[in-house]
Formats: sequence, structure tokens, C-alpha cells
Amino acid sequence: MSLELTINEAIKTAMRAKDKVALDSLRAVKAQIQLLKTESLGAEVSSDQEIAILQRMIKQRKDSYEQFTAQNRQDLAEVEEAQMKVIENFLPAQLSPEELESEIKRIIAETGAASVKDLGKVMGAASKDLAGKSDGKSISEMAKKLLS
Repeated sequence: MSLELTINEAIKTAMRAKDKVALDSLRAVKAQIQLLKTESLGAEVSSDQEIAILQRMIKQRKDSYEQFTAQNRQDLAEVEEAQMKVIENFLPAQLSPEELESEIKRIIAETGAASVKDLGKVMGAASKDLAGKSDGKSISEMAKKLLS
């Protein structure tokens, strides 16, 4: 089932449950998918594009959460955190730090990277292989750690 259909079903469920936070989050995801479809002139949205949308939305909410927390606005920070949790449910399972480390080690071996100078090669391959399973920041930090 495509993400769009899954989101539509989740919206119906959230409406029945009168879950405002989930409803707002899901409607935002649906709007982003519709926007992408409109920009691509009605072409089908790939699963990679859907994952990218979800990751971008989570990153935006994480940034907002950090800003609200820094400004002592716990009421707004809690809303952002709740929306983040709703959106994360639609991403593939995230890799644990140990799994991420073993995947990065495998990619380093495949690319023949030897030092931090080869970080670009590792990041390119890792971003493709680990799309949706881990965020770019975690991948970058682990690759730098293993290459240095």
C-alpha cells in the first residue's frame, strides 16, 4: 500500500478518535505529498520521495522542538514532539547505532575508503543504501568516526 493510501486511512482513524495532534500531522504529510505530485505534473511519487518528505518533516519538527525548548516554550515543544512521533510511525525501522556502525563499515570496505578525505565517497554510497533507515547527520558522524 502506498504511503498516500496509508496516510488517508490514518487520517480517518485519527478523525474517529478525535486525535487533533495526529490529524494535524497526517494532514501536513498528505499536503506535502499532494504538493510533490502537483510539482511533478501528476506523476507517481516514488517511495524514496515519500521517505524524503517524511524525513524532512521530522527534521523541521526536531528543529522547532529545539528552538521552543531553548525559549522555554514547553507547550509548543510538546506539540512538535508529538507530531514528530506520529510522522516517525510511517518511516521504515531506524537502525540502531550498532547496526549503523556495521553498515558504514561495510560501505567503507566496498568503497575502499581509507581516510576522512574519502568521506564523500562513503556518504554518497551510504545515503543511497541507508535512505530512510537513518538520518544524514547520524550517518555522517559515524562515517567520520570510523574514517579517522
